[in-house]
Amino acid sequence: MKEQREILWVDDEIELLRSHIIFLEQRQYRVTPVSNGDDAVSMLKEHNFDLVLLDQMMPGRDGLSTLVEIKEIDSNVPVVMVTKSEAEELMDHAIVRQVDDYLVKPLNPHQIISVCKRILDAQDIQEKQLGEVYVAEMNRLKRSPAVDWRGWVEIHQKLSDWDIRLERFRDMGIQSLQEEARQEANASFGRFVTDRYRDWIEGGDAPLLSVQLIRDRILPELERSEQVIFVVLDCMRLDQWLAIEPLIRDYYDLTKGFYYSILPTATPYARNGIFSGLFPSEIARAFPQYWIEQHEEGSKNRFENELLEAHLARLRPRSSQIHRYIKILSADDVQAMRKRMDVLFSQPLTVIVVNFMDILAHARSESEVLQEIAPDESGFRSLTRTWFQHSVLFEVLKVLAHRPCTVVLTTDHGSICGRRATKVFGGREISRNLRYKFGHNLRCDQRHALYIRNPQEYKLPRESATKRYVIAKEDYYFVYPTHYHEYRRQYRDTFQHGGISLEEMVLPIAILHPKLIS
Repeated sequence: MKEQREILWVDDEIELLRSHIIFLEQRQYRVTPVSNGDDAVSMLKEHNFDLVLLDQMMPGRDGLSTLVEIKEIDSNVPVVMVTKSEAEELMDHAIVRQVDDYLVKPLNPHQIISVCKRILDAQDIQEKQLGEVYVAEMNRLKRSPAVDWRGWVEIHQKLSDWDIRLERFRDMGIQSLQEEARQEANASFGRFVTDRYRDWIEGGDAPLLSVQLIRDRILPELERSEQVIFVVLDCMRLDQWLAIEPLIRDYYDLTKGFYYSILPTATPYARNGIFSGLFPSEIARAFPQYWIEQHEEGSKNRFENELLEAHLARLRPRSSQIHRYIKILSADDVQAMRKRMDVLFSQPLTVIVVNFMDILAHARSESEVLQEIAPDESGFRSLTRTWFQHSVLFEVLKVLAHRPCTVVLTTDHGSICGRRATKVFGGREISRNLRYKFGHNLRCDQRHALYIRNPQEYKLPRESATKRYVIAKEDYYFVYPTHYHEYRRQYRDTFQHGGISLEEMVLPIAILHPKLIS
C-alpha cells in the first residue's frame, strides 16, 4: 500500500476549510490544520511534512514571512501559497522564496487535489506512465530492426534519450530492461558494422565518416559565417552530450546531427582522421613523418595541427593561412585559454581540442575515488555535466554567444563500459589498448571481435605481411590468458574505447548559432 502523505495546512480561517480537509483525507492524505504562522513553524520543528498549504493573508505573521522560516527549517519541503490575490508582484515575491505552486481563493476541492497530486504523486504517476511508454517503445524497436546506418542512428538516439529519462526511475526492473536492450542492440550493431564497414570506406551507401567531417561540415559553415569555432571534445558519448546540451541551449540555437567514427574508435585513428581527411593507411603513406607506429597512443597524435594545415591546403589551395589550432590538455592550458580569449577571434577558423573526457575515463580506471563518484554510466554523465558547467570550454562558449560566429561542436569517438573479458593471444609486441590490438600472429574469439587479416582492406597501415588487427565488439575487452582472472577483474566496469559499439561509433555533431548577439 502506498505510504500516506502528510500535509500541514496553515490558515487563520482553518475551521471554514473543514470540508476540504475531509475531501483530502478521503483520498488518503493526512492533514494537520493550524491557524497561524507561529504554530506552523513550531510544528515543522517537531515533525516532517510532505507538503505545506500556506495562507498568504493572516494576522500577525503573514504567509511570506512564515515561508521564510519554513524554508530555514526545511528547505526541501514543498510549499503551496494560498492567496486571495493574483497580483503579479505577490507572485514574484513568492517564487523568489521558493514557492512550488499557488492557489487562489475561493478554493475548489478539485484544484486542491490537483496541486497535491502534481507535487506529491507526480513521481509515482510519471513512473507508471513512463514504464508503459518505455515497454511499448522497446517492443516497437524490436519489431522494426535497423536495416541501414540511418536506422542505427535512430536506435542509438532513442536508447540514449531513455538513458537520461530513466535516471530518476526507482524501478530497477526497468533499468535492467534498458541494460538488456543496450546489449542486444550492440550485438546486432556489431554484426552490422562487420558486414558494411568495408563498403562504407569504399564509398557505398555510407554515413558521414570522420574523414569527411571538415569537408562536409566545417567548410560549408566557413562559406556562410564570418568566423567558425570548431570544438572537438575528446571521447564524448551521445548520452554525455545530452547531459550538457541543456546548458548550451541557454546560449545558442542548436541544430544536431550525427556521424560515424572510423575504426578503430581511438584517438590516433579517429581524430587524426578528422583533421587529415584521410584514413590511417593514407596518413601513413602520405605523411610517414606524422605516423609513427608505436604502442603508445599519444605518439600518434602529436601532429594534428600539421595534418589539419595540409588538409585545408588541399581543400582551399589558393587560400592563405585561415586557422588557429588550440589543444586544452593540462591545467596550464586552461589558464592560458582564460587569459587569451582574444585568440578565438584572430582567424576565420579556430579549432579547439579538449582532452578532459578521455583523461577522465582513463583516470577513473585507476582511481577508487572516481569509481565511487561515477560507478556507472549515470554517474559518468553527472560528472561530465559538473565538469562542463565549471570548465573553461563553457566559459569560451558563453563568450562566443555574444559574437557573430558559428560554433561546431563534436567529438572524435565515444567510449563504452567494459563488462565482459575475452582472451587475446599474441606476442609481446602487440599493442596495449583494451578494445583493439594490432601485431603479429594475433588470435582471438571471433564471436567477440572483428578479426582483420588484411589491414589494407580497412585502410589501416600494414608494415608487414603478418600484421593483424582485432577490434572488440559489444562490451568485450581484451585480456591476455596469463593472469586472465586478475586482469579481467581489474578492467571490468572501466570506460574504454577503440571498439565497435553504438556508444563509440555513432556520434553527435551540433551546429550552434549564438542567441545573445546585441
